Amino acid sequence: MQEHKQEEYVVRMLGITKVYPNGIAANQDVELNIRKGEIHALMGENGAGKSTLMKMLFGLEQPTGGEIWLNGEKVSLTSPSVAISKGVGMVHQHFMLVPSLTVAENMVLGMVPKKSGLLIDETKAIQITKEYSEKFNLHVDPDARVCDIPVGMKQKVEILKALVRGAKILILDEPTAVLTTQETTELFKELIHLKEQGYTIIFISHKLTEIMQITDRMTILRGGKSMGVYETKDVSPEKISRLMVGRDVVLKVEKGKAEPGDTVLRVRDLEYVNEWGKKMLDKLSFDLRRGEILGIAGVEGNGQKELVDMLFHLNLPNAGSAEVSGVSVLGQSQRKIRELGVSLVPEDRMIYGIAGDGTIEENLISDRAGAKRLNRGPMFDMKAIHKECDQLIADYTVLCKSGAQQVKMLSGGNIQKVVVAREFSNSPTLIIADQPTRGIDVGATEFIRRKLVELSRSGIAVLLVSADLNEVMELSDSLMVMYGGRIAAYFEDTSSLTDEEMGEYMLGLKQQAPEEIGRVCHE
Repeated sequence: MQEHKQEEYVVRMLGITKVYPNGIAANQDVELNIRKGEIHALMGENGAGKSTLMKMLFGLEQPTGGEIWLNGEKVSLTSPSVAISKGVGMVHQHFMLVPSLTVAENMVLGMVPKKSGLLIDETKAIQITKEYSEKFNLHVDPDARVCDIPVGMKQKVEILKALVRGAKILILDEPTAVLTTQETTELFKELIHLKEQGYTIIFISHKLTEIMQITDRMTILRGGKSMGVYETKDVSPEKISRLMVGRDVVLKVEKGKAEPGDTVLRVRDLEYVNEWGKKMLDKLSFDLRRGEILGIAGVEGNGQKELVDMLFHLNLPNAGSAEVSGVSVLGQSQRKIRELGVSLVPEDRMIYGIAGDGTIEENLISDRAGAKRLNRGPMFDMKAIHKECDQLIADYTVLCKSGAQQVKMLSGGNIQKVVVAREFSNSPTLIIADQPTRGIDVGATEFIRRKLVELSRSGIAVLLVSADLNEVMELSDSLMVMYGGRIAAYFEDTSSLTDEEMGEYMLGLKQQAPEEIGRVCHE
């Protein structure tokens, strides 16, 4: 392949090294070359250095060594505002929108126009939003409050925000993590439209099928180093997996047929109205039995989060009941809920899953610190604690120096393994797995999915909430789709389901008859 001259690249990151004060090297002599008007994938496991590399391109982090060139000019990106002034925009995996403001207000937040003082000139803001919406074929409602719009529109608002600020190079971090198949298809059309207008897109995703579909070239990172640059059309998903993790990864989940037992979780007529007066749960009823994985699919914002919050005392419903093994969990303390055998892998591992400043060991024993086996009278039995934690670190292949390491210094995939090790290892009756593999690498994803199947087959009930359609369809024995706080569809067998059919139920285009949905209640 002919070598491209420096000026033909809009982004050149040369010899980029990033070493943190604690000695961890996130990037080691990485090279990244991006051509104008291409969609370029950045691939790699969590901990491979993707996020750090992009943070340096967006001015959130500073490299320890190396050079960054934009449009043939060597630059020093000391802050996001400097990066934005150089035409770099970043759309983060977790949206940075203010829910109580309108789309138009979010669009111009931190910019002119203002009427006077701190007041936003709403007419001007709406005008700007409409103008950019039409120009880039990213259709949004300027007057709608962000808390009321679907997640697909929030994604468009984030992209438009970057474009309004003059971005010519867009970094998209897991842009389809919360989108349906139809919304993803729509987003891809819009990204191709941007590409045709000369915009450059750096696309970070763990979904190999999407990478194959949308990108022109890819750079693969492993262990903070570059594994090379490839034309997307020339590599298979299997080869990408091998380059990312250094081994073959089983991309399909192998699982035998479930043999469900007694009902473990019984939910009846659960209702919840949120702080903005929107009904998030609307007479929700279902049963979950021993030895099965019941999946919940749906576009985010249709009640899944609220359901999990109710079951683990992160919130209280307005009406209805929820019982584990015949005992109500609503309004119970989390300690009591755990005593009933309920484990939670939360949606946001950094907020609800770990104490970041604590050690790996402290996080692993946080749910069992009072257990007799780990105590000697009024004192901890440190020998027993070390032994149990070392075994969990080994069993769950947590990549770390020791259990004494601060948990927040691990990669996302390894932090998730710490959460999973704790939640899976304390003899649960019911595991609530909420987005268990979101934003983590292929290797960790494979491990966690395989473990969920293994535990369900040992007789544990698993409630799987996932916005990843492939995950929820492959892992689930039976599956319900939530839309508008209700069950839109229930499938006792997921083997013949298609993405398109699922998407229609998830978007509210179709709904099953009540007698079909009613089959999810086995008692």
